Order: sequence, then C-alpha cells, then structure tokens
Amino acid sequence: MSRSPSQAPDESAETLPRQQRTYSIGELARMFEVTPRTIRFYEQEGLLAPSRQGQKRIYREKDRVRLKLTLRGKRLGFSLAEIREVVMMYDAMPDGNARQLKRLIEILDEKRANLDRQMEDIRLMRLEIDDVDQRARDVLRQLGKED
Repeated sequence: MSRSPSQAPDESAETLPRQQRTYSIGELARMFEVTPRTIRFYEQEGLLAPSRQGQKRIYREKDRVRLKLTLRGKRLGFSLAEIREVVMMYDAMPDGNARQLKRLIEILDEKRANLDRQMEDIRLMRLEIDDVDQRARDVLRQLGKED
C-alpha cells in the first residue's frame, strides 16, 4: 500500500487507520485480480474518483470499497447503471434518505428474484441433463449386449 502524503517515511501503511490508507492502481489491480485498464474503465464510468499527483492516481479506501462493490455487482449480473445507482446510495449511507434506501431494497429484491429464477432454471436443466445422460448410458449398455 502507498503512503499517504502526510505519512512519515518510517511509518507502515498497515498502522494507518483504514480510512487514511491509499493505494496505487497496481495495488488495487493485484488485490482484486483485475487489470489496471479495468480500473481505469470504472474510473471513466464515474464509479471511482482517485486523486492525482501529476500522472499518478491515488486511490483511497472509498475507491477500494467502490471497486469491490462494482466487481461484485458485475459478478451478480448488475448493469453499470445499476452498480452506479447502488454505489451512490452506498456512499450516501447512513445519511441516505428513505427514498434511496427503498430504491436500493427494490434493486436487491429484483436481483434476488432473478437469482431465484436462474437457480430454478439451473435445477431443471440439471434434471434434463441427468435424464439425457441416463438414457444415453442405458442405450450404450444395450448396444454392448447386442455386440
């Protein structure tokens, strides 16, 4: 982890309170197993907002959390617009108003319902695959008896 600008050279970043830690783009890329290009893309999309020292990007804890939420959202099938909406609401919490929190719950309910449907589809597909597999094995056994 990078030193914050006010940190003395002999202080370890590990001793800083989490909110004061800073990260380079390379550190975040390694931490989340993504490319720096991915991180720059999310920055371009307004999901991350690092400060700059010349050409160098300085990411704070808030950016790390936003990247974590963004990557998790992508894994769960959220669109960038939905991720942006959730991240903005996350930023507003605990000061988020009731409307924001209700919208967050709506999004999560929609995602939960989609996941439930997908799980049922997967379960049914698995049954179909098992059935086809069993029939193919039965036919193979019958063919083996005919030889």
